[in-house]
Amino acid sequence: MNTSELSFTPYSQMEGEEYMSDGQLQHFQQILLQWKKDLMVDVDKTVHHMRDDAANYPDPNDRATQEEGFTIELRTRDRERKLIRKIDMALKTIETGEYGFCVSCGEDIGIRRLEARPTATKCIDCKTRDEMREKHSFK
Repeated sequence: MNTSELSFTPYSQMEGEEYMSDGQLQHFQQILLQWKKDLMVDVDKTVHHMRDDAANYPDPNDRATQEEGFTIELRTRDRERKLIRKIDMALKTIETGEYGFCVSCGEDIGIRRLEARPTATKCIDCKTRDEMREKHSFK
């Protein structure tokens, strides 16, 4: 699941509203909590699926196919587990009043960027610089 699958109404900022007002923080907290809940449902489905569908096929090809499917599913769940950790960290920054501000430069990350990537910790400029540095260090 990615953020494009989340359903929420984009935040309508009122004229003169301060960045990361209580209304904005509540908006993002709801998005993050719903995203986490949806991911946890997927995790539970995987556990039940692997337990209920596990079979000891006599044919090695069938057994290998099943194991490959389980491996892919577990890899996906591992990525989701890491995402849940990021969501939890974002929720903590809401509590501490640090949410929505770039960890590199301290500038606003921006409401639209946060709606696209609620776990973002950097503004688009700092993130772009990091990616360019990373790209050049691999050449």
